[in-house]
Amino acid sequence: MSIEILDESGSGLDVKHFSRLARFVMDQMRVHPLAELCITAVDEATIAELNGKWMEKEGPTDVLAFPMDELRPGKVNEEPEEGVLGDLVLCVSVAEKQGAEAGHGTLAELELLTTHGILHLLGYDHAEPEEHKVMFGLQDQLLAQWRAHLAAS
Repeated sequence: MSIEILDESGSGLDVKHFSRLARFVMDQMRVHPLAELCITAVDEATIAELNGKWMEKEGPTDVLAFPMDELRPGKVNEEPEEGVLGDLVLCVSVAEKQGAEAGHGTLAELELLTTHGILHLLGYDHAEPEEHKVMFGLQDQLLAQWRAHLAAS
C-alpha cells in the first residue's frame, strides 16, 4: 500500500502513527495491497478554501474526502480491485476543538476523522438514517479494533 501523509498544518502531526492507522483500516476493509492514499493535514484557511471550492460550503470543516478510482471494500474470497483510493484532507485545529468538546482529545479525534474519511473514500455515506447507522457502526468497530491493536503491540 502506498500511503503518503503530509503535514502542512504546522501541528507536528505524527505521520508514522497515521500511516499505521490508515494501513490498519485499509487492511480491515480488504483494500487492495497496492492501493494508494494521500492524507494531508492543513490549517483552517486551507480547508475552508477547499470546502468552498469543492463542497460549496462556507468555512472550515474537519475532514474532506476526495475519492479517485471509486474503490470499494474487498469481499472475502475475492481479489480486491487495484487503484488509487483517493485523498483525505484533515484540519488539525478543527479536530483539536472537536476532540476537546467530545472529551477525548485531539489524537482520538484525528483517528476518528481519518477512519471516517477512509470510509467515505470507500463509498460509505451518512446522509440517510440507515447509511448513518451502518457507517458510524463500522467506524466505531474499526476504531475499537485499532485501539485493541495498539494495546497489544
